[in-house]
Amino acid sequence: MLTSCTPEDVAAPRHSAHEADELHTGLQAPAAWISPKYLYDALGSKLFEAICELPEYYPTRTEASIFERYGAEIARSAGTGATLIDLGAGNCAKAAALFPLLQPAQYVAIDISTDFVHDALARLRQRFPQIAMEALGMDFSSSFELPPQVNAGRRLFFYPGSSIGNFTPDEAQGFLTRLRAQCGNDGGVLIGIDLAKDAATLDAAYDDALGVTSAFNLNLLRHVNRLIDADFDIKGWQHRGAYNAAMGRIEMHLEARSAQTVHWRGGERRFEAGERIHTENSYKYQQADAIGLLERSGFEATRVWTDPQRWFAVIHAQAIAS
Repeated sequence: MLTSCTPEDVAAPRHSAHEADELHTGLQAPAAWISPKYLYDALGSKLFEAICELPEYYPTRTEASIFERYGAEIARSAGTGATLIDLGAGNCAKAAALFPLLQPAQYVAIDISTDFVHDALARLRQRFPQIAMEALGMDFSSSFELPPQVNAGRRLFFYPGSSIGNFTPDEAQGFLTRLRAQCGNDGGVLIGIDLAKDAATLDAAYDDALGVTSAFNLNLLRHVNRLIDADFDIKGWQHRGAYNAAMGRIEMHLEARSAQTVHWRGGERRFEAGERIHTENSYKYQQADAIGLLERSGFEATRVWTDPQRWFAVIHAQAIAS
């Protein structure tokens, strides 16, 4: 899952032609899909915070244990005084926990949920007034260029939570290559990557007993309703999340409980009972494959840290000089 506030319901709508076109394309595709970035409106970001507290959702606590155990080593490898660029910052808690060790000269929090990240950064400035901070509302999934207010000095991209798994391997390489172009020869990336493991553990993590992941996935339809004036009846859909062993990924879908026709601005579609909308992938990597992905993207993995079960890896990778 991706990591991400004032409620968006009371704000002026901020819809774009690109969003409308992307959603229309996905909903009209033979196998319907909606990008996982639309999971993260303000409510979706809050629901994801709740997911991170669930006993079944191991990635957050496992990654946190790695940072807690190896934080000093990570800081020695990554260095202090960098421009720390937090991708999918959400509530900024993961980066903030590393501030005492990394001592960034500037912290840049980037998230698609603009209001959510601005509110998080406002609180963070009170705790760390010595660090220059910028909040950027940005969809960095397809294109990426940093504005001038981001320091051009040594840049360390921080991409925790295995959000890289939301991309296909080819998309992930393209994304990391774009990061390489923005970080210069003295920059790098500090990334969390979920490692391959047994299907039962993965299935439970993405379909929890309490139903929080279900609410998170279903909230996407509420967000789409608002963005393109659609009329999805959320009660008519159910969450499906399971590991696809052949593809090496968790897949999340929304499944129609009954036949229905959904309308939106500029289109409509008939969904039969049992028909699905694909909302998210989460690829799981072998450690060697993760290192290879970074190398093909222009980074050299300098250090790898894992938990005792080898469920999760944190990798610091330095830009390969061009």
